[in-house]
Amino acid sequence: MEILGTTLRICVDDLEASVAFYEGLTSTPAQRFERGGVSVAAIGCFLLMSGPEAELEVLRKVSATIAVKDVDEAHAALTRVGAKVVAGPVPTPAGRNLIALHPDGSVFEYVDRNVSA
Repeated sequence: MEILGTTLRICVDDLEASVAFYEGLTSTPAQRFERGGVSVAAIGCFLLMSGPEAELEVLRKVSATIAVKDVDEAHAALTRVGAKVVAGPVPTPAGRNLIALHPDGSVFEYVDRNVSA
């Protein structure tokens, strides 16, 4: 499995103020989308999320988002080494993702950019 990078996941109360801060910090414009009642802004290596507390409570359990070349490859590699895929792969606005529980109890999201897949 080829890992391309990592995104830090941050749950925020005031998305607009946070977007302004992180856009200024990174000199990068936010890419925005909505998913499951949660407003999301991707800015550089930061993924800002704001929405209902019940939704954010679930999202806080995921330590980070890991960009991979191919989610299917990640699924096979994770399963082979003893991780449990608890959700996905499923399509997202930016590609596909899955959520995996590692044997040490860590939870990570794995994403690719294969939008047409």
